[in-house]
Amino acid sequence: MNNYKLETYLNTLLSAKKIKDYCPNGLQIEGKTEVKKIITGVTASMELIEKAIDYKADALLVHHGYFWKGENEKVIGMKRNRFKALLSHDINLYAYHLPLDVHPTLGNNAQLAQLLNLDIIDGLSAGDPLSIGNIATTKAPISAADFAKLVSDKLNRQVLLEAAGPEYVNRIGLCTGGAQDYIEQAHARDADLYITGEVSERTIHSARELGIHFISAGHHATERYGAKALGEYLITELGLDVTFVDIDNPA
Repeated sequence: MNNYKLETYLNTLLSAKKIKDYCPNGLQIEGKTEVKKIITGVTASMELIEKAIDYKADALLVHHGYFWKGENEKVIGMKRNRFKALLSHDINLYAYHLPLDVHPTLGNNAQLAQLLNLDIIDGLSAGDPLSIGNIATTKAPISAADFAKLVSDKLNRQVLLEAAGPEYVNRIGLCTGGAQDYIEQAHARDADLYITGEVSERTIHSARELGIHFISAGHHATERYGAKALGEYLITELGLDVTFVDIDNPA
């Protein structure tokens, strides 16, 4: 598939032009014109780039790409090395940040909810189909401790639980990645528990004072699933050769 046609397809699928973001979404670094083999992953680190080179991939499709708002614009050091590796091997880099969080079926939030057997009922922003986070419900009331164990088991990592809410939880606020500051929004939507990837010192105080359970489950761990699901979709819909590569990250 032509690399620019693939970008147009992905932009449309993920509603990329409708979402204000902290970085450019779409084709960030141009490589060869024809794309047949794609490596997907969470972050365009050098380790993932090297995997793409080893696989002789035509493109790398990630959640965390480059050109973030406020970052050093100079192409030196680590950035220079990454760019050089991609350009010298003619590898296209596609990156979708918030668009890959909010997609109703392929997005990180939707995929995490599915993994945890939750039913999404609305966005954290009520009625917004492109809401950054979501409100979901459990199949049945469950204790915060048991829910935290479920998350730990499914993500294969020990999560942080601040038990500050009701005895049982049923209504869950969720947003993958570094979305700890949406805890107040989750509380305003009557969530019993809020789960995200990261935690700040202030988040624990917020949970206690608001009376809402809080789980930090890891930025990488909560965002492994969107890029993987998107790749599987491209296999089915476009017949492309796509492989998901998970580069372990404890953060």
